[in-house]
Amino acid sequence: MSKMKRLPDAEFEIMKVIWKHDPPITTSLLMKQLGEDKEWEAQTLISLLKRLVEREFLRTEKKGKERTYYPLITEETYIKFETGNFMERFHENSFMSLINTLHRGKKLRDADLDDLSSWLKDRDE
Repeated sequence: MSKMKRLPDAEFEIMKVIWKHDPPITTSLLMKQLGEDKEWEAQTLISLLKRLVEREFLRTEKKGKERTYYPLITEETYIKFETGNFMERFHENSFMSLINTLHRGKKLRDADLDDLSSWLKDRDE
């Protein structure tokens, strides 16, 4: 596989649906799932799926009139990639910078801090 790149939001929305289902997934099922959140034009979806195949996130097979899609990248692999990029780009790989930013922005609850403390204690043992 070529070097992984960040997915645009629309392509990421498609991949989230694909990752929720056992492969393969059809274009019609994708249209149905994506249509629950917003209206997608069939041609737009087909174009985005073609890009995902070109970027090696998906492989496709034609079964009769229907195309089926199989993920080549797992959700976990992609989330690790995105998280790593985020940490490097915005926090210079500093976990404390991330925690401080979340804390100052009131994005951490006391329960989150308790969970973090427990996690750290478990890692030390």
